[in-house]
Amino acid sequence: MSFLGFGGGAPQPTSAQKLAAAEIELDMVTEMFNRLSQSCAKKCIPTDYREAELNKGESVCLDRCVGKFFEVQMKVSEKMQAQAAQRQGGPAGGFGGFGM
Repeated sequence: MSFLGFGGGAPQPTSAQKLAAAEIELDMVTEMFNRLSQSCAKKCIPTDYREAELNKGESVCLDRCVGKFFEVQMKVSEKMQAQAAQRQGGPAGGFGGFGM
C-alpha cells in the first residue's frame, strides 16, 4: 500500500474526488475554527468592552482555552481513528487528523 492508501492496485481518485475531499476538509476546518472562536470568546471576553485591546487576563484565558480546545480535538481524533481501525482490523493512527 502506498502513501495515503492510494496505489498498490487500488484505483486512483479522480480530480473531482480530490477536489470534493479538499472542500469537505476545508468545511471541517472552518467549522472547527468557528466553534473555537465562539467558545473561547464566550468564556474569556466580557460582553461589555472597556478597552480596544485584550487585557492580560483575557489573553491568558484565550491562550489556555485554545490550547485545551486543540488538546481535546486531538484526543477525540485519536479515539475515532482507533475505533475505525478496530472495525477495519488495521493499526490505529496514521494520516487524517489535524497533524499537530
